[in-house]
Amino acid sequence: MKLSIFVKSALTTSIAASIMASHALYADTVRLRMHTFYGTEVDHIAAELRERVSEASDGSINIQFFRGGELVDSDQFVQAVARGSIDIGHGVGSYWPGTVGIGTIEGGLPGAWVDVEEARDIFANQGLDELIAEAYEEQGVKLIGRGFGSDYGLVTREPVSSLEDLSSMRIRATSSIATVLEKFGVPTTFIPGEELYVALSTGVIDGAIYGGPVEYEQLRINEVAGYYTDINLLNPGWTENAFINPRTWDRMSEEQQQILVDELAQYLEDVHNWLEEGNQRIIDEGELFEFATLPEEDSNRLAEASIPIWEEEAARSERNAQAIEILINNAIEKGRLSE
Repeated sequence: MKLSIFVKSALTTSIAASIMASHALYADTVRLRMHTFYGTEVDHIAAELRERVSEASDGSINIQFFRGGELVDSDQFVQAVARGSIDIGHGVGSYWPGTVGIGTIEGGLPGAWVDVEEARDIFANQGLDELIAEAYEEQGVKLIGRGFGSDYGLVTREPVSSLEDLSSMRIRATSSIATVLEKFGVPTTFIPGEELYVALSTGVIDGAIYGGPVEYEQLRINEVAGYYTDINLLNPGWTENAFINPRTWDRMSEEQQQILVDELAQYLEDVHNWLEEGNQRIIDEGELFEFATLPEEDSNRLAEASIPIWEEEAARSERNAQAIEILINNAIEKGRLSE
């Protein structure tokens, strides 16, 4: 069938317009510097993220990935992203409670949740992430992703059989856990994950609460601290986030933004799955650490000591009070607290 000149012209114009629109969609190449608090252990997950983002965006988004400590310290991510020194931060809120006031609650308060599905529901469906996003926005960054950690145990240079054993040790811990331990006379300090090996090997600290067996394996902590103790306070023991410089975000098209959000969500889920599978593997093998569990009586004492922390966090700001109310209502619904 022969087409009229008018139809041919219309088709040509339509096709050309479609091609131009497609090219306009990704007219500008976006180069993103993304910094994680993890080390080389997540290199394979980061590589997959870069490949997926590049493919989905037709090569218009390129991610340069930096490991913990390479450009800035992990506890400085919020300031670095706000300044534009890096474009995307992948971190943990409890690293910067002095900068983002809700960070300790976000990172995970002792007793706040008992499994990952409960944690997901609290953040996504009960309004916690909305409050957190507001807090990050006030600090000049945009929250665009939520991830969940895994086991959160204590690794030490000497065996631990009770809370009393810890009173003579200096333990690395983030703010909320440190507050609980200090109620039992346990000295604490904060040290970035990338510095744990040296700190433990030189005796600067005697133990650390940082993550699960697989993270300690990747940092080779088993070479300098061979005892792992489950303290039974929180699971997952921390949450992770991804946030971006707003100016970088605004330079991207809506389609590019959605690609980045979707692929970061997959990246964060991949990190969680890697943690879960790796932790179970190391526990099953039983070769790297001597595994123990804190006595139930001591774990209960830690849990009881955690209650004032919720109250203290709620008193810090109206936003924190709203966040704690979410946690309390959830705990009541789950039967862990009475009304």
